[in-house]
Amino acid sequence: MKTIIKHTSIILILLSFGACSTFEPLDENLAGDERLAYDPVFAEGLLLNAYESMSNQLLFNDTATDDAVSNYLSGYRRMATGEWTANNAFTSRWGQYEYVLYINKFLSVIDQVQWKQDEESNALFKQRLYGEALAMRALRHFWILQEHAGIGTSGTLLGVPYITEYLEYDADFNFPRPAFTETLEQINADFNEALEYIPMDWDGDLAKQPSRYSDADVDIYQFVFGGTQDGRINGRIIKAFQAKLNLLAASPAFFNGAGNYYEEASTILAELLNDNGGVDGLSPTGFYNFYEFDSGTRVFPEVLWRENVASTFTWVEQQHYPPSLRGEGKLNPSQNLVDAFPMSDGQPFSINHPDYNASNPFSNRDPRLKKYILYNGNDLGGRFIRTGADGGADEIDRVQFQSTRSGYYLKKLLDPNVVISANGNISASEKMNVYLRYTDIYLMFAEVANELGGPDNMIEGLSARTVISAIRKRAGLPAVDTYLTSISSKEDMRALIRNERRLELCFEGHRLFDLRRWNMLDDLTDIIGSRYNGSTYNEFTVEPRLYLDNANYAPIPQNELVKFDKLEQNRGW
Repeated sequence: MKTIIKHTSIILILLSFGACSTFEPLDENLAGDERLAYDPVFAEGLLLNAYESMSNQLLFNDTATDDAVSNYLSGYRRMATGEWTANNAFTSRWGQYEYVLYINKFLSVIDQVQWKQDEESNALFKQRLYGEALAMRALRHFWILQEHAGIGTSGTLLGVPYITEYLEYDADFNFPRPAFTETLEQINADFNEALEYIPMDWDGDLAKQPSRYSDADVDIYQFVFGGTQDGRINGRIIKAFQAKLNLLAASPAFFNGAGNYYEEASTILAELLNDNGGVDGLSPTGFYNFYEFDSGTRVFPEVLWRENVASTFTWVEQQHYPPSLRGEGKLNPSQNLVDAFPMSDGQPFSINHPDYNASNPFSNRDPRLKKYILYNGNDLGGRFIRTGADGGADEIDRVQFQSTRSGYYLKKLLDPNVVISANGNISASEKMNVYLRYTDIYLMFAEVANELGGPDNMIEGLSARTVISAIRKRAGLPAVDTYLTSISSKEDMRALIRNERRLELCFEGHRLFDLRRWNMLDDLTDIIGSRYNGSTYNEFTVEPRLYLDNANYAPIPQNELVKFDKLEQNRGW
């Protein structure tokens, strides 16, 4: 018996030594490039990757500006208080190139795929997807440009590399940065070509049909370009981002003295707004509450582009409800922002205003203040919040990483119907994440119209004054707006437009990029809070803003410079 075991053991050992050569492992069951040609759903997945991780309104980067602070050590807080470096590129968008490569891979195989069985449907699908890919490639490059364009160490205003081919892992990625205008022109070229393939809206309306499809079968065209594609980029969205691109190029931080960028932006914006009904098309509510909508029709007049409505956004309440409502109170609006809300008669806030009430400085104010910010005594769905004396967990600095540091909590974007139970369960709330909305477009138009000719410069029936008047009236300020009427200079109107943009779009991810393109991020002063002691409000410094004069141009991440020596860093980093 021992002999049998001994010989068996020797045989097993010998077999184990020879296993590598005797038994070959089976191939892993992984799909390769060959599947792209025969599986249109798999191939389209490359393009759909371009819609992942898009820039949206839930960035909460306001804590890097003068509008808010955070109650924990976030990247934005570190950025704003002196830790922003090329090694700590907190807001970097260089990773967006990953999505550009997905798009370029898609474009490299698009002609190999059988999209539909019949010839005409196949051709229309291919053209639609081609235009969509160009548009998304341009958009991704725009977002990279918005973050990383700047004056380089050479003193030249630089853009970012524009990648138009799929690059394998071993390709040469060592691209130099072109001039800012070159990147801008490449983005515009892709956008313009995309407009030849994509309709203004996904509704199958033949009146909006690109001319290249004029001979297409009507039924097939309406199937390929109909409402089932809603949510993808369309012609109207492309034009809005072309306007943003031109406005970026015209802004003080990026204008190089040449180019008619304000004019280009104004033409696009006037067309979009007049298609929307002019100032009469301004949504009556402004869609301040992104959880209030007709759940049946899913119609959102204010919203131009959005993510699907979902019940997965309750993390917003969990992170930003005050601690008394079992939230984490992460974003704390600043006194700086509170002071930007005018008095109820439209005049700028002032303690010398006859309606100012020192014991309740939130009374007689712009109605948007109550809607956007939880101040001491304000409520969230009938639940009153006290941030001053005897406020419990909601008092300033009472509970670490939960209580406010400024005396204020976020209210905008929060659904007051959400309830967080003691065991951590959160009630459902349907919301949408917005990529683009009309109020932003109206405010962009006001900015360009004023820069081109002052408050009353009329462009296609619209002016900065008419647009700003409509926005302020909608907000609840007087129809007879004496402050707006008193403004006659371009400079004063510019200040008002910038303030209205700050208020209307607060906490939606715009302020940081606006300050940078206006060359103003490095001008920010300390963040102020307000503490209620039971009878009076006293201001105090919450934290500094430590931006240097290089702050308006974000750094290229240092690890990219180490890998690719042709990249030129922005000045000062």
